[in-house]
Amino acid sequence: MNSRLYNSPAGKVFDIFNYAMLGILGILTVLPFLYIIGNSFATEAEITERSFFLIPKVFSFSAYEYIFSSSTIFRSIGVSIFITVAGTLVNLFFTLTMAYPLSRSDFWGRNVMMNMVIFSMLFGGGMIPTYLVIRGLGLLDSYWALMLPGAISAFNLIVVKNFFQQMPPGLEEAARIDGCSDLGVLWRIVLPLSKPVIATFALFYAVGHWNNFFSALLYISDSDKWPLQVMLRQIVLLSQASVGDMANMDPNFVQPPEQSIKMAVIVVGTIPILLVYPFLQKHFAKGVMLGSIKG
Repeated sequence: MNSRLYNSPAGKVFDIFNYAMLGILGILTVLPFLYIIGNSFATEAEITERSFFLIPKVFSFSAYEYIFSSSTIFRSIGVSIFITVAGTLVNLFFTLTMAYPLSRSDFWGRNVMMNMVIFSMLFGGGMIPTYLVIRGLGLLDSYWALMLPGAISAFNLIVVKNFFQQMPPGLEEAARIDGCSDLGVLWRIVLPLSKPVIATFALFYAVGHWNNFFSALLYISDSDKWPLQVMLRQIVLLSQASVGDMANMDPNFVQPPEQSIKMAVIVVGTIPILLVYPFLQKHFAKGVMLGSIKG
């Protein structure tokens, strides 16, 4: 019956409509990236003459030579990588160690804690109270200020908890007969079987840390500790394109146009997180669906 429906004229029209819509959405998604990459390699004359282009007539690497002529971008990339890796580990540690006991029906106070988690999803303290807490803890100008306030996402916690609840109870009982403690069950049984969901939420947390610039603006005043996204904001929004060092360049080197510098910094800020995705993609769809069935 299903094959008859797929081969019917209405089914073919529906397929064509789907392919057309997906194709249009794909093009709309890719075009901005191509525009940014093309402009990062363009010369000043081409940017002046052509209002929109994807492939420049003359490729110039001067924007990349300029932004990498000083240690500013390298330092910001290093800070972003450190915050992303360390922050993701902090997120996973707190999320997994809290989700596991909440998934156990014999955990005392489970319902109270779950209500507190749900309450935090509906009501937040706001920016000013959070800033006062961070300042009171002495975390200003510290990378901990970027990692601890969002250490646990309530939504991610609930999905992971539901995933743990769906595991066969016989696995845990067998582990306990073999002498495993609670931590032993979590480390030796639960976590090895949870690789898809761990990989998925590691990617979610990592992308969040990589793209986060507002927290750094609030809590980090030392420009040497700024992540790449804050540097990108300074260049793109505030037109502070002086990230390079002309003293390190050839005397005949002409400073590239500001537009190319902005686009080159955006490309540099986007590529690292794109490189992570293929390694986690195989777990991505499976991990999102797991644990999302029961409330």
